Amino acid sequence: MYKKILVTLDNSPADETILPHVAELARHFGSEILLLHVADGFAARQFNQLKLAESEEIKNDRRYLEKTAEHLRAKKLAVEIKLAMGSPPVEILKIAEAEKCDLIAMAGHGHRLLGDLVHGSTINEVRHKTCIPLLILRAPKK
Repeated sequence: MYKKILVTLDNSPADETILPHVAELARHFGSEILLLHVADGFAARQFNQLKLAESEEIKNDRRYLEKTAEHLRAKKLAVEIKLAMGSPPVEILKIAEAEKCDLIAMAGHGHRLLGDLVHGSTINEVRHKTCIPLLILRAPKK
């Protein structure tokens, strides 16, 4: 049913909410997991245009993806990683389509109203612009 599952990670405790669910789905369906983090800081958004060197933040994001992938591979799961740069919803949609993902899995922070205006709502934009099924779990409040 799900050959390839895209998991969006933001290098926060919210990731711990979605990863066990995706691991179980992948095990059940024999799915490949694609871990995606979209770096969206200034350096990341200008990376290609200004031909910048990788910032420490981008290097940390790559290490985080690799560490998370190794943890899942230790459970005998097929895992790829991708570090994208730019607008999270735009990159998530573009990569999900290009990689022919059957499911997009995301953990939400539960922002509301003012929080969405300040932090944006990646999930909201993705859910309105994709036909790929979504698995959305709300991360526990701190």
